[in-house]
Amino acid sequence: MGCHVWTGWHALPEAARGGTVALGNLDGVHAGHRAVLAAAHAARPDLPLAALTFEPHPREHFRPEDPPFRLTLLPAKARALADAGCAHVHAVPFDAALAAMEAEAFCDVVLHGALGARHLACGADFAFGHRRGGDAAFLARWAEARGIGVTIVPHLSDSAGPISSTRIRRALQDGYPERAAALLGRDWEVRGEVFHGDRLGRELGWPTANIWLGRHLEPARGVYAVFASLADGSVVPGVANVGRRPTLGGDPQTRLETHLFDWSGDLYGQEVGIRLHRFLRQDATFDGLDALKAAIAADAVQARAVLGA
Repeated sequence: MGCHVWTGWHALPEAARGGTVALGNLDGVHAGHRAVLAAAHAARPDLPLAALTFEPHPREHFRPEDPPFRLTLLPAKARALADAGCAHVHAVPFDAALAAMEAEAFCDVVLHGALGARHLACGADFAFGHRRGGDAAFLARWAEARGIGVTIVPHLSDSAGPISSTRIRRALQDGYPERAAALLGRDWEVRGEVFHGDRLGRELGWPTANIWLGRHLEPARGVYAVFASLADGSVVPGVANVGRRPTLGGDPQTRLETHLFDWSGDLYGQEVGIRLHRFLRQDATFDGLDALKAAIAADAVQARAVLGA
């Protein structure tokens, strides 16, 4: 039995209603989010487990000019939620109408009317509704008045404080993917479709699979030891660069270029996932292609050592 993703909340079939529902943006589906899912399931193990999240992320709706910041886009988020036991993912479209909906109406119309939720769970800092007018305490009062169970889950913390998407973003931007992985419970992954580059990597002797970061957060620019997750299910070690190729005149967008170790084949047009495992060095500008070539060779040696490849 797989996980079903619902991208609208109107006229849901009976099978998608009546579950225990974990609420939140759930960007990253990190250890704290999984604690909310576990609490929702533990409260009513007899009911199907569902997650309600928003697409786009409310911040993307309200501040479209902000730099991209997402840890997980919907397909990756849904996969992580399925892995955490969700039978249903409700990706509620976050638009002007939803943004204007008062907290009580959201509870009445979406949670009760559309989803028929029988138990709700959220983190202690969950806020929702017009101008974030509803919080966890409001949700608890509303649910209790309707005989719906509710679990408010306190922050999951480690020695450095509460685990949050913000902390994970900062770790990635500072060049510490292993710190992000500790909070996520897995290496952070960027998924995208491989596009045709200018084939320069091939000419240099280091063919690369290129993907744009798109709406993903931009991590620290530079070189990483990575694992590539391919469409056929295989996982291949490699070395990757996040940046705008300063030695080659610069790109308008940030790309992730990955050289796969001991692998050959055509990935153009396929979706790949690149898992950032360790940051090796900052982006640099080299004096010509020979210097660039030598640097890539040294990076590859270091990445193989780190990955045990």
